[in-house]
Amino acid sequence: MLNRIRRILAAAFFLLITLLFLDFTGTLHGFLGWMAKVQFLPAVLAVNVVVIIALIVLTLLFGRIYCSVICPLGVFQDVVAWIASKRKKNRYTYSPAVNWLRYIMLVVMVVAIVLGIGSLVALLAPYSSYGRIAQNLFQPVWELGNNVLASIAERMDSYTFYHVDVWIKSTPVFLIAALTFVIVGWLAWRNGRTYCNTICPVGTVLGFFSRFSLLKVYFDEGKCKNCSLCTKNCKASCIDYKTHQVDYSRCVACGKCITKCKFDALKYGIKLKKAQVETTESPDKEQVDGAKRSFLMGLALATTAVIAQEKKKVDGGLAAIEEKVAPERQTPITPPGSWSANNMARKCTGCQLCVSECPNQVLRPSTGLMTIMQPVMSYERGYCRPECTRCSEVCPTGAIQSVTREEKAEIQIGHAVVIKKNCISLRDEVDCGNCARHCPVGAIEMVPSDPDDEESFMIPSVNEMTCIGCGACENLCPARPFSAIYVEGHEVHKSL
Repeated sequence: MLNRIRRILAAAFFLLITLLFLDFTGTLHGFLGWMAKVQFLPAVLAVNVVVIIALIVLTLLFGRIYCSVICPLGVFQDVVAWIASKRKKNRYTYSPAVNWLRYIMLVVMVVAIVLGIGSLVALLAPYSSYGRIAQNLFQPVWELGNNVLASIAERMDSYTFYHVDVWIKSTPVFLIAALTFVIVGWLAWRNGRTYCNTICPVGTVLGFFSRFSLLKVYFDEGKCKNCSLCTKNCKASCIDYKTHQVDYSRCVACGKCITKCKFDALKYGIKLKKAQVETTESPDKEQVDGAKRSFLMGLALATTAVIAQEKKKVDGGLAAIEEKVAPERQTPITPPGSWSANNMARKCTGCQLCVSECPNQVLRPSTGLMTIMQPVMSYERGYCRPECTRCSEVCPTGAIQSVTREEKAEIQIGHAVVIKKNCISLRDEVDCGNCARHCPVGAIEMVPSDPDDEESFMIPSVNEMTCIGCGACENLCPARPFSAIYVEGHEVHKSL
């Protein structure tokens, strides 16, 4: 019963949090956004005391069930291990904990957080590692499937689905995600939870608390026949059947050993020093029923959230348009609500949830050495619409703090800069003014290119005091491949 309940809850968490990353319409976040915020490291970086205490108490009560139920990378390893078990059964062996490596990884993570080395934090964060896999590897496949359905629906005069652009937002981050998928998958295929119990800093922290958990897997030595089935089926390699010992710092309370034991020699319950014990075959019935109700309610809400938002695109009609090229920005642009590059570097784990949720294709992973995988803004495919606050709504770490539409319209994340030689008014001697017409805050006005000749062609002039850096001017500038106006980011944002 324990193993069955765990698998149901783990499957629910894994499926729904994957859908959260795959969803490009933004309709699922209202139902599933909490799943990102109950992940351990994001909660720590967001200083979400309630979630941190809840997860620690959960671990002190039941052991490391966070790793086998809530953490998507942990469940991903279980899925791979389950597939591998179809090829070869009873394939695991007991191995002592590699504590020196576990604690080195934990120290590296803590130092990286303190020093604000976001790229290192992003590489070690388990939730973020799975987020990158889902966003870079799974989402394109999901979008291609959506486009196939959109083509079919279009032939039937239905607009239930709509076409979306499928593109790689960052080649280096795509390669990192693919490499993570291969390495973690290979380790899980070979040895189950090797990554979880030797590299993952979150597993090390929760492993410390799980040593003192109230409910544990333990041996009834009088019934044990030393058949070794428990050890051979333990993905965490933490059961030594010869000494009847379980390493609780690595046990994720999956219940597989109990299921495989033919002699009822393994129990999950309160382990006392004496022979007299109080056993628990499964969590309290009321808790189980509550978990099932929560799962079914979340699933029902998720399946009803199918309203797709209208995609707006300025494509210049049917003319073939040369693709824009991103300018060389001296200061990268970070999203409204991040407030500063320093805050982004210290708190962002590069999970890519904001990137996958951005409806305007503005956010993409940074390729900078110290900020790689953290989101930056660029306006070749769209601009940051003042009415959109989705990235601030989904961020689980506080790297992008929640802002209202009114607040966002007054946040200056950068300012526009004019490159006169690229302006088609001067280059092609035609009237334009596209940037001024589409500026949502009226920060651009057209002035004569020659101050002494009012009849000269008009070029844009930017009021840096009122420009918010939304990128509408850069995105909608008809100059190709480089815009005649682009946005330079600010290290520290300010409210106008």
